[in-house]
Amino acid sequence: MRLIAVEEHFLPSEHGKEVMAGYGLPPAAAGPLADLGAGRIAVMDAAGIDVQVLSVVAPAAQEVPRPRAVDLARALNDRAAEAIRQYPGRFRALASLPMPVPEAAAVEAFRAVRDLGFCGVIINGHTGGRFLDSAEFEPVLAAAEELGVPVYLHPTYPPAAVIKAYGAGLDPAVAALLVTAGWGWHAETGMHVLRMVLGGVFDRHPRLQVIVGHMGENLPFSLLRADEVLSRLRPGHESVADTVRSHVHLTISGYTTVAPLQCALTVFGADRLMFSTDYPFGDPVQHATFLQTAPLSPEDRDKIAHTNAERLFNI
Repeated sequence: MRLIAVEEHFLPSEHGKEVMAGYGLPPAAAGPLADLGAGRIAVMDAAGIDVQVLSVVAPAAQEVPRPRAVDLARALNDRAAEAIRQYPGRFRALASLPMPVPEAAAVEAFRAVRDLGFCGVIINGHTGGRFLDSAEFEPVLAAAEELGVPVYLHPTYPPAAVIKAYGAGLDPAVAALLVTAGWGWHAETGMHVLRMVLGGVFDRHPRLQVIVGHMGENLPFSLLRADEVLSRLRPGHESVADTVRSHVHLTISGYTTVAPLQCALTVFGADRLMFSTDYPFGDPVQHATFLQTAPLSPEDRDKIAHTNAERLFNI
């Protein structure tokens, strides 16, 4: 079974402190993130993964000062391009963007896709508390639509006020996980997608396609409830649920149990679900084994494993 993993992270060691300032990484993740060579290829081979679509771990170039964000994004994208040249056929990449400077982010999207051959862009959640329905980000969304590449909407760290409110009274280590990988990342990213719908992003950019990970960032379970409550606020427009299902694709990253998969398939369908492992935070072998053994038809398994990614990313 051909496997294309579409949310696989890296972070060059020389940029680690700058990208992760104030956040930090699990100690075991730094080495695998920095490795874009033989070690990573060996991990892919062990899991039977043919292609990794590389992306810089969040927040990438989104939380550094404006002038530096532009240079950092270019450096990160150049490093991914170097890995693709070194291992042709095994790596593709999503462009990191300097979102604090939207006009420059649009320019970098064009450079990464047209000059470096990248297959999409990645945006790590909010930028300074501002979401993609904000008018300032229109140049970036217009660029992705013109280029015909998807936007991977990845979670990022919540604003300080959110961390304070939802972590109040908890042990700091517990609060840090609750507002990120334990729950908050997924809830916020799902809400971000709904903001894009309600803010008219997909009305203004009808060809824009967005990807979210983690089996849909809570959207499959709650989409019809959101549709019932929110669609009445969009008279004359496609329903919230139909808009989401027309513009959003999901990956399985971080989820290796059947019930969420069945929910995602029921609500979104197999044509909008793709394989990923969230490497190195997820185990590639575990994810590959899950896909191989999940209760799927051969046709749906192939769609999730590779054909949907081949079509969306033009691989």
